[in-house]
Amino acid sequence: MHTPLLGQRSEVFNQADPHAVSLYVNQHVGSHCIELPRASRPQAHLSHRAFAELDLCRITYGAPVRVVSPALELCFHLQVLLHGHCLWRHARQEHALAPGELLMINPDDPVDLTYSADCEKFIVKVPVRLLASLCSQQRWGVPEGGVRFVQHRYRLDDVHGLVSLLGMVCQEAEEAEAQPLVQSHYTQIVASKLLCLLKTNVRREGAQASPLNFERVLAYIDRHLQQELDTDTLARVAQVSPRTLYGLFERNAHTSPIDYIRQRRLARVHACLNDPGCTVRSVSELAMDYGFMHLGRFSEQYRKQFGELPSQTLRQRRKNP
Repeated sequence: MHTPLLGQRSEVFNQADPHAVSLYVNQHVGSHCIELPRASRPQAHLSHRAFAELDLCRITYGAPVRVVSPALELCFHLQVLLHGHCLWRHARQEHALAPGELLMINPDDPVDLTYSADCEKFIVKVPVRLLASLCSQQRWGVPEGGVRFVQHRYRLDDVHGLVSLLGMVCQEAEEAEAQPLVQSHYTQIVASKLLCLLKTNVRREGAQASPLNFERVLAYIDRHLQQELDTDTLARVAQVSPRTLYGLFERNAHTSPIDYIRQRRLARVHACLNDPGCTVRSVSELAMDYGFMHLGRFSEQYRKQFGELPSQTLRQRRKNP
């Protein structure tokens, strides 16, 4: 692997006691215990950087070591094997990991890993709250138990761009002067990449919805502006879930379905008030035809959207027939 993932600028321990390194990892990266040969020498190395909500860690113990933990609880671990070998025990099975492979560990997964003496790993600690927040922002569906990665092992060649992104993150982390806003942006990108590239239990319907779904629902709204419209009906028309419907409107119209309907109804009233061929008995009656029952609120919304009151629009039309 040619992408640099933390260097000497981030070094915390060099040829240190493995137990001292383990204690530091417990404090910053994830709770665990280690089992070492009795005659092991102080050969452990550790580099570490806190990066916005992430923790970045590069570690080697310099001796065969078994790492165990009942669960990580509040974080995910993305582990990239750089050198050596690692035996992963999971669900009563053993899996041998080789350099160039990636392991994703869920917060409730028991951890049981055995490192070879020359094993070196790059680890990213990802808080549960970060992925949960991103899913909420994107209105992606998450089961009650929270986000889970349903496939644990990957070859790095199969997750295009992830290692390059991690390399850029490490480079930014080692800058002499930290840029909190830049770090925050990178953190969001890493979280999004993980959810998009790796297999999870997250339902990303909004990301897969066709533009035709959106066009279909817009056409339906325009045909039924004088009828009652609700989000459940529009979701059925768009063939998506109500949650995804909101995502469609936020991405494509930069507003909610309800606000969009109100804007279209106001636009239809405005067009009618401007059209000499449209019969208007009164502004109030026209407003009620399009579902505006609170006339004072209607007039204010109309003025905000068009810069004048509806009565002014009608008066201007009558002046210039």
